[in-house]
Amino acid sequence: MLRRPRRNRKSESIRSAIRETTLTPANLVSPLFLLEGENKSEIITSLPVASRMTLDFMLKEMESSMEVGIDKFMIFPAVPDVYKDKTATYSFADDNFYLRAAEIIKKEIPDVTLISDVAMDPYSVDGHDGLVLDGKIVNDQTLPILDKMAVAQAQAGFDVIGPSDMMDGRVESIRTSLDQAGYYDTSIMSYTAKYASGFYGPFRDALDSAPKGGDKKTYQMDPANKKEALIEAELDTIEGADFLMVKPALNYLDVIHLLNEEFELPIAAYHVSGECAMLLAACEKGWLDYDVVMPETLMSLRRAGADVIMTYLAKSFGEFYYK
Repeated sequence: MLRRPRRNRKSESIRSAIRETTLTPANLVSPLFLLEGENKSEIITSLPVASRMTLDFMLKEMESSMEVGIDKFMIFPAVPDVYKDKTATYSFADDNFYLRAAEIIKKEIPDVTLISDVAMDPYSVDGHDGLVLDGKIVNDQTLPILDKMAVAQAQAGFDVIGPSDMMDGRVESIRTSLDQAGYYDTSIMSYTAKYASGFYGPFRDALDSAPKGGDKKTYQMDPANKKEALIEAELDTIEGADFLMVKPALNYLDVIHLLNEEFELPIAAYHVSGECAMLLAACEKGWLDYDVVMPETLMSLRRAGADVIMTYLAKSFGEFYYK
């Protein structure tokens, strides 16, 4: 045989020299769940690698994560029911604990990158990402609420705004509002292809944010569709997005690859709670080796074309990487 591919696999020295894909902690974002108050940290039973935590614990978590190269964090608020209403007014209120936490984090640890969540569901009594009127999630009436939310987050110090709502036209509306308020340098990481997936369960447990009625299929994408992601990505690009996100990630590698091939913007992938929980459960049972499958899983997302990966395993990968 003149060609023997195994010659290029015969040692780690050779394998590492010709490795096509690299993954480092710099590619990863750690999602964190914020509680109001202080001195509280609660393990999420369905996602034991993550916790709901108050700001004092979150600052410590960020500092320890930075020691292993994780310096980007996506923060989600666990909002008490007392603050919720039909129009999510608490999302941009002056006393919003989520916004105040961002201010303190940027003051205490200015080098971190903070990514927000823009959607009504954490603040809405209906549990939907958009405004519910007469049983229907209305699109255009939702946009001004999202605009106010995004501007308040930029003012609080969030570096990247993350609209996860999947309303039509929200990227342009938010970009215009940010620019009018003078936040030209605040980026938008759009949830471009966010699917109506069954893999969000532990996340909704963490935030108690499941819809109080109906489902999210009129605004989140049908899992059967791929070409539709191209339409969403083209619109988000035209409207001013800085990143295009696919969510979930592991079960949508083809969509990540497609957007990476077709668009010049950086591609983000959200390795969601259910995808992480399955891996953790299999490893806890002894069916899989965590130190092998955890980095292999994240590498698959990078190989598919993800530049940025949101994962609850970020800190764990950083510890593995610097071991």
